[in-house]
Amino acid sequence: MENAGYVTLSRQSGLAREMQVVANNIANAATTGFRAEGLVFSEYVKSVDRGASLSMGQANIRNTSFEQGALTQTGGAFDLAIEGDGFFLIETPQGERLTRSGAFSPSAEGDLVTYDGFRVLDGGGAPLFVPPGVAISVSSDGTISAEGNPLGQLGIVRPINPSSMVREDGVMFRADEGFEPSETARVLQGFVENSNVNAVGQLTRMIEVQRAYELGQSFLESEDERVRTALKSLMT
Repeated sequence: MENAGYVTLSRQSGLAREMQVVANNIANAATTGFRAEGLVFSEYVKSVDRGASLSMGQANIRNTSFEQGALTQTGGAFDLAIEGDGFFLIETPQGERLTRSGAFSPSAEGDLVTYDGFRVLDGGGAPLFVPPGVAISVSSDGTISAEGNPLGQLGIVRPINPSSMVREDGVMFRADEGFEPSETARVLQGFVENSNVNAVGQLTRMIEVQRAYELGQSFLESEDERVRTALKSLMT
């Protein structure tokens, strides 16, 4: 294959990966606490014969948007949203994780848990207990109270290095470089944070990526036909 073919194939590979990312964003446009993801394209330059160079595109770096999503009022006592810079601290079998999805509920054991059954933690990493049949209130600093008596305080944290966060599923992140308490975040009871995906923008981007991919495919087909024609001419 000639250099033009390799360059086009690298471009096609990146566009295919971006299409998967965009499709995943659209699929999660209604997922509570979801953070939109993008793909960063980079250029790889390689020296070739006689001082020339070959430029190829790569798209291997994913970039997550941490912009605030819109808040929807639900009125649910255990629906919580964070306004500002911060994440809820969650316990999973793989360790502590961070999330913006605050659609919680009490478990049969009385622990405050996520939709997937993971326990919600306080700032010290201990699970939060919610007594059954008691009216619960949550203040803006995350303090949970039952009939005026404080039960504990939600662990609202921020990653030390946001760019190092690793997405483990749609709404859960791992902070490999650690996290610290968030001093500016505000907790709202009876609200959930919507996905920050711009559905219209993502649909537009999907069309752009599809057209770019089709253009590259057309070039590869034309290049293949050109090579076939040249070979036939040489053989006759």
